[in-house]
Parts: sequence; structure tokens; C-alpha cells
Amino acid sequence: GHPGIALGAAPMVFTLFSEIINVSPKEPSWFNRDRFVLSAGHGSSMLYSLLHLSGYDLTIEDLKNFRQVGSRTPGHPEYKHVPGVEATTGPLGQGISMAVGMAIAESFLAAKFNKENFNVVDHFTYALVGDGDLQEGVAQEAISLAGRLKLGKLIVLYDSNDIQLDGAVSMACNENVKAKFESMNWHYIRVNDGNDISAIKRAIKRAQRETNRPTIIEIKTIIGYMSPLAGLSDVHGAPLGEEKTNVLKDNLGYNNNPFEIDEDVYDFFKRRVYNRGNRVRLKWRRLMKAYKEEYPELYQTLINAIEGKFEVDLSLLPRYEVNSKAATRNVGGKIIQTLSNTFPTLIGGSADLTKSTKAKGIDGDFDYNNRIGRNINFGVREHAMAAIVNGLTLHGGIRAFGGGFFVFSDYMKPSLRLAALMQIPSIFIFTHDSVAVGEDGPTHQPIEQLAMLRATPNLNVIRPADANETNFAFKIALESKETPTCIVLTRQDLVNLENTNNEDVIKGGYIVSKEKGELDGIILASGSEVSLALQAQKALENENIYVRVVSMPCINLFEKQSIAYKEFVLPSKVQKRLALEMSSDSIWYKYASNVFGINRFGESGKLNEVLDYFGFSEENIVKVYKNIK
Repeated sequence: GHPGIALGAAPMVFTLFSEIINVSPKEPSWFNRDRFVLSAGHGSSMLYSLLHLSGYDLTIEDLKNFRQVGSRTPGHPEYKHVPGVEATTGPLGQGISMAVGMAIAESFLAAKFNKENFNVVDHFTYALVGDGDLQEGVAQEAISLAGRLKLGKLIVLYDSNDIQLDGAVSMACNENVKAKFESMNWHYIRVNDGNDISAIKRAIKRAQRETNRPTIIEIKTIIGYMSPLAGLSDVHGAPLGEEKTNVLKDNLGYNNNPFEIDEDVYDFFKRRVYNRGNRVRLKWRRLMKAYKEEYPELYQTLINAIEGKFEVDLSLLPRYEVNSKAATRNVGGKIIQTLSNTFPTLIGGSADLTKSTKAKGIDGDFDYNNRIGRNINFGVREHAMAAIVNGLTLHGGIRAFGGGFFVFSDYMKPSLRLAALMQIPSIFIFTHDSVAVGEDGPTHQPIEQLAMLRATPNLNVIRPADANETNFAFKIALESKETPTCIVLTRQDLVNLENTNNEDVIKGGYIVSKEKGELDGIILASGSEVSLALQAQKALENENIYVRVVSMPCINLFEKQSIAYKEFVLPSKVQKRLALEMSSDSIWYKYASNVFGINRFGESGKLNEVLDYFGFSEENIVKVYKNIK
């Protein structure tokens, strides 16, 4: 694996766990535990060892299978693989950004639920970062927002060893870390000797006392400490091998065989981590019992949030009259407002775009002077927004969303991928979904983004055809347990259709309009193009050509349906099929041999002129269909 950080940073994580952190290996999901995120995820061997020693469900055999196919100990730590791993990390900068989300969640929930003498939500978020983390743009975005929000219970340990993979950090970066972080309203502490556990303990305790700023503790370490490659970039990622490992053991005076651990080491961790955490957890249980008696309604609300009970009652959402019109972005904004009154821990916001996306939380802006505000002003920080949403979701007790223009999902893709990999129900709301954006032109007109996100495993990409499908999309997203959701909405008004219903939408694809005579073929579409497909269907009927129209709001959900259902919607005997979507066409060839899409960048112009330019008109679609051989 990566021995450099595992050797250099071991004293700081040892100090954190043995002296400071409150976690419960006996009950790893205990809600009020401190969170520790190994943002420098390449140090996974260090984390796995620590979790094993601390009494988590991680065996010596698991450690022996490190980085092997099918093991519980992959090369970078993965959420849900091992208890104690709070987030999947490895893509640098993501971990600290998710930690910011966790700290926001703690601060919000504490303000929401704590009462005098009842601090039922009261814990710290710790992250360990390296030089690489702090060079990533996503980290810089998140760090800036954390300082702005004065997240005093976020503490970052910075493994500062002046080395990165290609060589000295100075080759690429010569920043004044202290000045930079202080300028972003962070509390800065420096520990000059990374092996001085007393100094590290004092620094963390000092950080805990700083309530108005997040803290970064720069701890000077030697990469690959005590190995023959100590201080060299060579030790960052390459295994030491037997010969160099023997030198390391000699330098440390370590005589045990591989995977042989003295009982007194286990006893030490049992006392200092396992038992201490258990005592704190049981104390919290007693506090919660008293809290339940004093504030029964608040208690139940908190428990429902912790247990992820976000069942959407569709009767609360308006149904829209057939042939009325609404832009699905506006519908989505109303849904958020309505459901926020039902779910008191629904929180989120947009990347400086709430006026356009309508994705805005209620109760005012979340800020240092309004911790119960549910609208997060992420600023122009799409990358960090997505990672922070993941952190909010990982923390628990929260259902989080982030909003942006669909074309800028490019900035968010790494975090969307991690949400899918972690199997967490983060919600991402995208608007301005096609070339129908119009005058803003190609830079703001998504083309390949639908195909990109649909190709991501375990990601529901839902592009609703009308207001009612939008209602159902939010229901799917809020009730999801292990799948993140992207809801892709329009800027322009859409006609509200006749046959949209929740039972069909949750299947991902369905017959929105049956053929009126002998079936000639099928037109498939999503989003605004479903209405166009229905117009073409009617025009073809006038020529006694009968087609079926299939709305396909979510391909991932459709793929999970039975073979029988898919055959019912798309009979294999019907080969004349046309897929219709204002995006790159590749994904649709799975369902249709003919696809009318857009495989070039957009054009700037008025909405209708742009649609006509690309051939998305009733007349042209009828022509395209009739020309299918």
C-alpha cells in the first residue's frame, strides 16, 4: 500500500484515538459519536490497523487480505465495507469537504434539537489531510465555506511532511499555510514534532476550546518515518518490501512477526478507546431517555430523522391539470418548500443559483448566527457543494440536496460518483437541462451530461416529462435508502400530461400513451421531449400510422424491472423504434435502433429558434419517423 503516511502520521491518529475521540466500536453507528474522516485515503492501512486495535469488527484476516479482490480492506477506505470508516476517501480533497458537511450537520441538528441541560447532539468532526488534499480545488472551496460559517467543531489534522508523490511539495506549492487559513477565518496551530504525542494532544484540546472558527493543526512529520526511504517521495506509494521492512523494524526496535500483536496493546486500546467510548455512549443513552420524557415530540422527530424516515405523502403535493403548463424547475422549488414543512431536517441550497434553480431551503439561511436556517448559501462552489451534500447525508439525521445548472454537473461528477459508490441517498437537483436554455448558448447547454451520469452505476438520473412526474421524482429521491438521485429539470414551461402517475414513474419507463390502432412502432423520450413525442404521435395518427409513446424518466430504474415488464413496454417484436432526446444519443441505442439526439455543442438563440435549428419540431420528428425503414 502507501507506507509513507502510515508511518509518518501514526502518532497523530494514535493520539486522537487513545486520548481524545469519542467513538463506540461496540455500536459503530451510535449517533452522537465523533466523526473521523481520513481524507488522505491512501493511508488506509493505518486506519484499518487502528480500527482493528480499537475493537471494531475488523479481523487480523481482514488485515492480511489488504487490497485483495473481495476483501473488506480495499486500497482506499470504503464506507459500509468496515464499521468505523465514515466516508469513502482517496480522491483527494473529497474527505475534508465531506467533513465540512458533517460539521454543518452537527451544528444544525444541535441548534434544532438541543435544550438547556440536554445537549443530545454534541460532537466533533475530525479529518486528517495531507499536502495533496490541500492542493485540490474542491478542498479549497470547502475550506473557504467552513471558515465563513464558523464551524468551530471541525478540527483538521494536517500531515505536513513537505513531500508529495512526484517529489518535494515546493515544486508545486509555496503557500504560507498559516496566513492562508487565517485569512479564511480558520484557527491555526502548529506542532513542530509529529512524534510528540503530548504536544499533539495539547493542540487538539486547544482546538476544541475554539468555538468560533474551525481549526487546522499543522503537524510536521517525516514521510516513511524510520524506514530506509524516510523523507523521500519514493515511500509515498510503493510497498517497502521485505528487506526495507526489516530495516524499519530494526530502527524501531520492533521484534514481532507480521500480524503478531501483543496482548497489552489490545488491552491498552480496550481501555483507552473501546471502554471510554462505551462510557460516553451509555451516558448519552441516559440523557436521551430523560430527553424523551421532557421533550417527547422533539425526541420522536429526532429519532425519525436518525432512522431516515422520509416517506413522502403525495397528497401534500399539488396535482396539475392536464394541458396546463409549468417549468419543472418551478415545480421542484415548490416541492422543496412544501416537503420542508413535513421534514424538519431537509436542508440544502444551490451554488449561487437559487433564483434560477429554485432549489432553496426554508427557515432562512444557515449561518453562524442562524444555525437552524435550512438554506445553505454554497456560493459559486459546485464541486464542494456536492461533496458537502454527501457529508451532510453521511452524518445522518439529514436529507440533503444541492442545486445547480445541469451543464455544471461536470464540476460535481467526482462527488456524484462517490455518492453512488458509498450507496448514500444524496439529492442533486439540476435545472436548465437542454439546448432549450436558449440565448446563454453552448457553454450553458448540456449535451453529454445525461449520458455521463446515466453511465454511473447506482445513480438514479430522473428527467421528468411534466410537473406530476417531477412530484414523483422527489418522492423517489427522498425515500431512497442506498441510491443517490439526480433530478434534471427544465427552464421552460412543459405541458402537463394526462397519464403520468407514481406507480409507473417509479418503474423508470412506462407507456404514457398507447397506440390507437395496429401498432406500427414506438417513440421513446424523456423530459420535455415526451410532449413532442405525443405531438408527433397525434400527427401520425392523422395519417393512420399508430405509434406508442414511452416516457423514460429514469433508465436506471427501468433496468431494474422484470423482463416481463420491459417486454410489455417495449415488445421485442416491434423493431421500428425512435428514441428522442436533446442529448448525445449513445445510451438510447439499447432500446431503439434509431435515435434523434444532438451530438454536437449547442447554439445561442431564442428558445424556439434553437429547437427548430436542431430539428426538435413536430413536423421534423414525424418526417424522421416515417423515414425509418
